[in-house]
Amino acid sequence: MERGVGGRIEAAFEAAKERGEAAFVSFITAGYPTAKDTPALLLAMQEGGASIIELGIPYTDPQADGATIQKTNQVAIAGGTSEISTCLDMVKKSREMGLTVPVVLMGYYNPFFQYGAEMLCAETKEAGADGFIVVDLPPEEGVELNKACIKHGLSNIPLVAPTSSDKRIAALAEMASTFMYCVSVTGVTGARDSLPPDLDDFVKRVRSKTDLPLAVGFGISTPEMVNGVANMADGVVVGSSILNAVDKVGEHASTEEKADAVRKIVSHLATGLKQGDAKNQATKLGQVPKEWATENSKARFGQFGGQYIPETLSVAFEEIEEAYDAIKDDPDFLAELDRYRRDFVGGPTPLHKAERLTELAGGATIWLKREDLAHTGAHKINNAIGQALLAKRIGKPRIIAETGAGQHGVATATVCAMLGLECIVYMGAVDCERQKLNVFRMNTLGAKVVPVQTGQRTLKDAINEAMRDWVTNVRDTHYLIGSAVGPHPFPTIVRDFQSVMGKEIKEQFKEKNNGKLPDAVVACVGGGSNAIGAFHPFVDDKEVALYGAEAAGKGIDVDEQHCATLTVGTPGVLQGARTYIIQEKSGQTLNTHSISAGLDYPGVGPEHAYLKDSGRATYVGVTDDEALEGFKMMCEYEGIIPALETSHAIYYAVKLAKELGPGKDIVINMSGRGDKDMPQVAKLMGVDV
Repeated sequence: MERGVGGRIEAAFEAAKERGEAAFVSFITAGYPTAKDTPALLLAMQEGGASIIELGIPYTDPQADGATIQKTNQVAIAGGTSEISTCLDMVKKSREMGLTVPVVLMGYYNPFFQYGAEMLCAETKEAGADGFIVVDLPPEEGVELNKACIKHGLSNIPLVAPTSSDKRIAALAEMASTFMYCVSVTGVTGARDSLPPDLDDFVKRVRSKTDLPLAVGFGISTPEMVNGVANMADGVVVGSSILNAVDKVGEHASTEEKADAVRKIVSHLATGLKQGDAKNQATKLGQVPKEWATENSKARFGQFGGQYIPETLSVAFEEIEEAYDAIKDDPDFLAELDRYRRDFVGGPTPLHKAERLTELAGGATIWLKREDLAHTGAHKINNAIGQALLAKRIGKPRIIAETGAGQHGVATATVCAMLGLECIVYMGAVDCERQKLNVFRMNTLGAKVVPVQTGQRTLKDAINEAMRDWVTNVRDTHYLIGSAVGPHPFPTIVRDFQSVMGKEIKEQFKEKNNGKLPDAVVACVGGGSNAIGAFHPFVDDKEVALYGAEAAGKGIDVDEQHCATLTVGTPGVLQGARTYIIQEKSGQTLNTHSISAGLDYPGVGPEHAYLKDSGRATYVGVTDDEALEGFKMMCEYEGIIPALETSHAIYYAVKLAKELGPGKDIVINMSGRGDKDMPQVAKLMGVDV
């Protein structure tokens, strides 16, 4: 039989085949329950009958994983296992203790990206591991890692999902070297009660495209389920059931007791490995893979952007991209958007001179673009309408969204009520508390608000939970993302729908100033939807300076006390895109803080990352205290109560006006009004309301 590069993985499938069994692929998170347990648990898996071990690399944001594996990631990171080098040391130690079965490192891309593909592969080989399964690295983004794998004789194992098209399965099959990981369900990891009814058809579909071994995972939890899979495929992957067995012995159990629990559960599940019917068995054990697909250049802003997604979502993203490309320049669609902007949103929103704020600053003239006057009280409605109409066109009646300050959630709930769509909004539990009014507004509009209790319980965690929902319900659900973040084409779609603001600023300013353009446009930046919408129509107008005000929280010199991503962040991959991130060197996302829920995010839209690196836009940090000062100035001098997000831009614009001096013009994009923030501001001021 063909053996490809001829390593331990091929030998493991060959040995299982000779026994008339499927290979048992067992999963455990490195460093769970503690770092010292891991080598003993790997050996216990081998002793229990595991043919191959998947060692999970802990990550702060495991979007395709269920509650069990999320928890193990958090425990491992809290216990000090947050670096790949630590995980490789565990493999090395296990080999020294007698581990002979292959070990595959499974995880999310950012920690691998931070390590560097060449060094990662060289050190992985040296440590005695055999390859990688990277959950959010489709072939289009995995070219560099795959080249390094081929060079070092490692296996880069592609995932295929029930939603993968036949064309995509065929392409992925050519890129595999040892086996393919078939995700049994559209959903997240976690033990389930039964196998999906269409699993046999799915495995046959994959088998028709490749002769390599197929391993099936996600949800397998009993010997009977193991046997069901063993008689369809060549390998059975089990993770959550093993982790649950470790959990049951309790946190005070000794390493030996934990190892015994692992040995027993693997041995018990392995009783189902016997194959009665070899109809789907592989006829080759390995192959030299084709070079992985080249990246989609449309998905990039310079080096930033991309589409780092679980395979389950690949067809959904193809569908969204095709549908959006088909309608974005369609005169009928654009006319429909324009009608909603005028008749429903109340646009064009006014642009007017801030007379008293200008006088206070004593420098450049300050103008206000009044998106706070838009229906629902913020700019978010522009994108919500556009994407909801897009969802209707592609036949997705169920809408999910994330929200931080609640304005995007309110806008989405509003539009879903108007168009008759189901609406579920994920919101961090901390944000639910500080934005109770918006939670009530969403519920009143008929949406279901789901408080997210994982992680820091703010915007990033709400996005993770929305992604988990989408992975599970991708067939009938559209994820109406609220900012210019995430995988391609979302940053482009959101920017395009929000660019109505910048276009109106340009037209309105020219009309009021004899055809002249402003000298500067200032907007606050969290994920960056209002800023990119205001900036984009001016990008080619080099005489117009663009300034983004980020949340510097309690100070950018203190970790976990700010959200100044572009000011002090570093490049990485978060929630589907390469951008700037507030992170540790290992690639773990750091916690953030801002007075403003809408800016409390450790990443930023990839187009902003590009504008920063190219020098076209300037990004500055504004602290909580400075934002409160901006809030008070707008209230007291202009009679406008701004959102705390917008208050960051106000403070910086007043400072900039003083620097630029008389004769210059600055436009502040007033992204939202402050009604939602009044209880929080009152509390900060010591006022009981």
